[in-house]
Amino acid sequence: MRHAIITAGSKGLGKKVTEQFLQKGFSVTVNYRSDVQRIRELMDEWDQYKDRLQFVQGDMTKKQDIVILISEAVKRFGRIDYLINNAGPFIFQRKKLIEHTDSEWYEMIEGNLSAVFHLLKLTIPVMRNQKFGRIITYGFQDVENTPGWIYRSAFSAAKVGLCSLTKTIALEEAEYGITANMIYPGDIVGDMKEATIEKSRQIQDTRTPVGRSGTGEDIARLVSFLCEEDSGMITGSVISITGGFDVINRYRK
Repeated sequence: MRHAIITAGSKGLGKKVTEQFLQKGFSVTVNYRSDVQRIRELMDEWDQYKDRLQFVQGDMTKKQDIVILISEAVKRFGRIDYLINNAGPFIFQRKKLIEHTDSEWYEMIEGNLSAVFHLLKLTIPVMRNQKFGRIITYGFQDVENTPGWIYRSAFSAAKVGLCSLTKTIALEEAEYGITANMIYPGDIVGDMKEATIEKSRQIQDTRTPVGRSGTGEDIARLVSFLCEEDSGMITGSVISITGGFDVINRYRK
């Protein structure tokens, strides 16, 4: 049975990705940071999957927590086929670079870039032995072109680095049957993170060219496709799933 590790897989976009993997019959290790009550609710909601599901608490900005996550996944399920790097801190307050504190800068770098480094170091050897692996990271609009993103300097710097890392891993690990791809969602907010496509179709969104908001299901469908056995030709790619919404330019003067 194929096994997925999904960081921050209990809420928002991560929850829909977790559901997708469970519904396809895979086993899943879900990382969560601190919301124990949420996990209790999910244990009831996903009771039918309990034999294929485990939750592991941990802060992905801390290497020791990453080590525990991977160890627990391998100990229970014996393999790692999919690594979905859904976790990634974000500063919602709009700030220019000089307004960022040192701690904010390092949180963005550690949580969005260094965490993936540590996760890859631990999971790639397992995937190499299996001769199969799928790695998914998350970026932002046009990240592969290193655009400037006003008020998001620390976050964008980390994600641009992650984009290059993703492409490099795709090249380095291709001979082992491992792919690595980055996706970037549009402006999916609030309830839409855990919503279905059908629900989104019922709510007009005049900001998005396709006429509706993106949803967690949109993201989950793309992640699932990239992880398929026959998707091995897709690697080192950066794929937009924004509905045409211009995320990084909406605050430009």
